[in-house]
Amino acid sequence: MDRESYHNCCSLVKISRQSYEQFWSSHFVDYIEKDLSYSKFFKKYLLPNHPCMFSRKFTEDWKCRKQWVTEEGKPNFQKLLQQFDETPVPVANCNAKEYNANPKQMIPFKEFIHYWREYIQNGHSSPKGCLYLKDWHMSRDFPEHNVYTTPVFFSSDWLNEYWDTLEVDDYRFVYMGPKGSWTPFHADVFRSYSWSANICGRKKWLLYPPGQEEFLRDSHGNLAYDVTSPEIRDKGQFPHCDEACQPLEIIQEAGEIIFVPSGWHHQVYNLEDTISINHNWLNGCNVDIMWQFLQNELSAVQREIEEWRNTMDSWHQHCQAIMKSCSGIDYVEFASFLKIIADNRMSFLSSCSGNNSSNYPRHLSETLATLGLHHAAFDLQRVAHILECMLCNEDFKRLDHSTLSSQPESLLQQIRETMHSTRGQHSLYQE
Repeated sequence: MDRESYHNCCSLVKISRQSYEQFWSSHFVDYIEKDLSYSKFFKKYLLPNHPCMFSRKFTEDWKCRKQWVTEEGKPNFQKLLQQFDETPVPVANCNAKEYNANPKQMIPFKEFIHYWREYIQNGHSSPKGCLYLKDWHMSRDFPEHNVYTTPVFFSSDWLNEYWDTLEVDDYRFVYMGPKGSWTPFHADVFRSYSWSANICGRKKWLLYPPGQEEFLRDSHGNLAYDVTSPEIRDKGQFPHCDEACQPLEIIQEAGEIIFVPSGWHHQVYNLEDTISINHNWLNGCNVDIMWQFLQNELSAVQREIEEWRNTMDSWHQHCQAIMKSCSGIDYVEFASFLKIIADNRMSFLSSCSGNNSSNYPRHLSETLATLGLHHAAFDLQRVAHILECMLCNEDFKRLDHSTLSSQPESLLQQIRETMHSTRGQHSLYQE
């Protein structure tokens, strides 16, 4: 991040996002053909929360685009089997519906490839249905492969930084699916950003700007499963469907990378036999959206079990537990998440001042150095803002703060002291 970008956003308490009306009747997003500075991407797409597409130039050096793809541009089953053979992988059945998703099972990779070959030979059909390998943590399972490199635009990734620190999970995935496989209507985990690169094949994306999904709920308040289904036009089932804008329809070619912003609900189709790499990620630009999402999730749980509020001493704790089981995180873990992000940046700024050596992984040190001092300072300001919001939140106040890894007031003070002690040395506030 350059100094101008930092000064433009360092005074922001609440990030101002422009109206999404320009996308209501458009079928186009910006297409980035050549080099783009990180600062320009930050200002033009991250902050305003707008989608864009990167050309295949940005993936041309990836090993997987050579090793996993034949000269004809098809999945190279032979090479893939050599690498992954017996590896258990998660496979969904696109023809089955379980709640608002497709049920998944773990099967050996070679079994999925055997199915995929037969599916192609049978004219892209099978009595087993349309199976889709999705949400496979390939890079976690095979860290030595290094078959792709995260573009710098997506490298400020708090979500995977946090989970890498805990060494229990990540949000980096490989998807492999035959022509006709698809993903139902949804928004990404924690309302994170996502980026998705086609290694081979083509996808069709249907994207709706934030807020439009409210018109695509049925009479019970449930989100639509398939926005292309004829039942969507049934006013009895979906009373507000006519108020929704038309989706932004985007065709993604082989090698291209799409940036999907926070809270943009989407439905995705594989138009050909396709392999893609997908990351979910968040950072200082959209952490406020995550915090709002968590508040909304907790409110939904509280409404569901409101009738037991006065009969349970631990009602609020139960609400947090239910939220975590449904959403994957609660307020306590969110506070831990913010602490790890803040600690890493305070350590980085201090080490740049010569006050101490870094005590975080080398790859993170390289990422923070690439993004620069201004970005680390911006990140700390955003963490501080969310901590201030949490300390004013009544549900957060009701938590047993002894369960927190650190007290938010203390972390907030540490951030302020770090910013004060390093700003002169780094000229962060000098015009």
